[in-house]
Order: sequence, then C-alpha cells, then structure tokens
Amino acid sequence: MTLFLETERMTLRPFTTSEQDLDALVELDGDPEVMRYINGGRATPREEMRDERLPRFMHRHPGLGTYGYWAAEAKGTGEFLGWFEFRPLQDDSPDVVELGYRLRRAAWGKGYAVEGCRALIHKGFTELGVRRVTANAMTVHAASRRVMEKAGLTFTRTFFGDWPDVVEGSEHGDVEYELTKEEWERRA
Repeated sequence: MTLFLETERMTLRPFTTSEQDLDALVELDGDPEVMRYINGGRATPREEMRDERLPRFMHRHPGLGTYGYWAAEAKGTGEFLGWFEFRPLQDDSPDVVELGYRLRRAAWGKGYAVEGCRALIHKGFTELGVRRVTANAMTVHAASRRVMEKAGLTFTRTFFGDWPDVVEGSEHGDVEYELTKEEWERRA
C-alpha cells in the first residue's frame, strides 16, 4: 500500500474500493456525534458512501498530482482513525487547498487532528506547490476551531452558506480560517 504521509503516530494513505474502507467510512459517518456539525447527526447511507463519497475521495487532482482525501490509520495497529482532506479548490491548480478532517470519536482529544493538519500543511507548502490553506467549520464548533488554530491557521471571516441541512447552531454561520505559505515561513 502506498503511503502519502507519515507522522509520529499515524499514516495517511489513499482510500481504496475495498469493503474494509467502505465499512470504516460507513461506521464513521454512522456516529451521530461525529455527524453532529455536518448534518445534525444523520448517518450516511452505505449506498451513498459507496456510489458518491468514496469515488470523490479517490479522485486525483491534476493540480496537486495526487488525491485530496486520505485515510488516517494509527501506526503499529493500523486502526482506522478517520480521514483528512487536503483538496485544491480548483482541480487543476495547487494554489489554494481546503484542509479538513473527520475522526472517529475514539480518536478525539488525542491530538491526531492537529498532528495530521500540521503534517499536511508542511507537505503542501514544501512539496506540492500550495500557496494558501483554508479550512471551515460551524461557528459553534469550538473543538474544530481549536484544531485549526493549533495547526497555525488564523480566523478570516464568518459567513452564512446555503446548506441543505439545518443544524443546531447554524444560525451563527460558519467560520473560515487560513494560512499562507508566506505566513507559515515567517513563523518557522
């Protein structure tokens, strides 16, 4: 299996069409707490995961020369922790990427999200030609906002999207954070 990135405690690898990957994603999106700030806690149906989400996770972006979503596994055990997104906003350009993550509840509060985000940012700025990293979360999602801040991103704006699902707290909008390569280099 090809590894995309390795950190101190986990590996990030491309998704496959295996039943194992599909089962892990269905389980992840089946946890109401994991999905709370995504769609109010509803599970993603297996068919939707197989036919829509997994193919999107396996799309190669010509601008980056690689995929935009990565399965995160614990080193040593191979336990599925969740996934990370590092996807260009324009398919054919590496300039601006969106950073995201979704982790199993068992992985929350252990620093995996920050560890993965920092490693992806480093790889993006040093190897992939990325100029700016953005990330979004619901305004009320304090834990996700802390991850973005610890990863080095700074608050840019609050915005109100036209989302298909009304989620508790969505009346407060969403927030966008960002980090430019220049700012990252100044801090290094």
